[in-house]
Amino acid sequence: MSTRSRHWQWLLVIPTAAPLLTPFANRIEPTLFGVPFFFWYQFACALLATVVITVVYLATREGRP
Repeated sequence: MSTRSRHWQWLLVIPTAAPLLTPFANRIEPTLFGVPFFFWYQFACALLATVVITVVYLATREGRP
């Protein structure tokens, strides 16, 4: 694995740390379409993780054309 590939992997810290910010997310307001903040924040973290992991995978996979 090259040094360049390892730099991309630092992005994986973002989806790991975001759901751990419980004191920030432990509230009801603001609501989004009637859904309390905690629930839509957790859903947003899951979407963020999917996007970041996909980007890191595509950037670091071997044998790119």
